[in-house]
Amino acid sequence: MAPCEPTRVTSQRGLLAAMSVTAVIAAVIAVLTLTQLLGPQSGVPGSDKAHHLLAFAALAFPLSAARPRLAPWVVLGAVSYGGLVEIIQPYAGRHAEWGDLVADAGGAILGSVAGAAAGLWRRSG
Repeated sequence: MAPCEPTRVTSQRGLLAAMSVTAVIAAVIAVLTLTQLLGPQSGVPGSDKAHHLLAFAALAFPLSAARPRLAPWVVLGAVSYGGLVEIIQPYAGRHAEWGDLVADAGGAILGSVAGAAAGLWRRSG
């Protein structure tokens, strides 16, 4: 084993850390999208679609960086999560929108591509 090659334990710790960060981001997304905390009256700058795009990019980044070869599955999981949130929103007093799901998908793709690139770059260096 080369000195700069990550050990299996280090690799597992990195995956566990990525999973933990992803779980926290998923929880934050759920709270913010299922409550009235982020709305037009919240004073948070940016459009609703930009918030979705950034949130789902952040959601997809850690796992894609930890395991670049799983990036397509990360995108599928993130988009499925976004769809689930949109399905649940009407029961939480919010409105589901196809545009939100499109922004979620775009963010998941961007975050996953950036994460996979970062993970591959880190491994090559």
